[in-house]
Amino acid sequence: MDCPVCKSAMIVLELQEVEVDFCTACGGIWLDAGELELLLGNSQKTEQLLDSFRIDRQCTEKRRKCPICLKKMGKIVVSHSTPPLLLDKCHKGDGLWFDKGELQVILNAAQLDKENKIQKLLADIFPG
Repeated sequence: MDCPVCKSAMIVLELQEVEVDFCTACGGIWLDAGELELLLGNSQKTEQLLDSFRIDRQCTEKRRKCPICLKKMGKIVVSHSTPPLLLDKCHKGDGLWFDKGELQVILNAAQLDKENKIQKLLADIFPG
């Protein structure tokens, strides 16, 4: 699978028994549909985080192509972060794209992954 940002080939990493696609060139992460929920576990805070996602139809940021269906993705505003982050979400439901650091910002803002397990795993694999 190629990165929707820099077009580099992505590698598959296993984070907490969930396979995610990681771009070693730009540090972005692709999560297939349902992987975010699996990664975070079934908790009330996870549901609140997902409920905070809303489509931003006014966004002027360049739309990226989904690495699976190759259609342009929509921009999703995550209100759990300050300032709110824009994520890319496939209209067909194939998954979510997180630019470098965005996943950790969202997890911190929503008070998920308090032990920084995801960040530590990525740092162990790709130091520096």
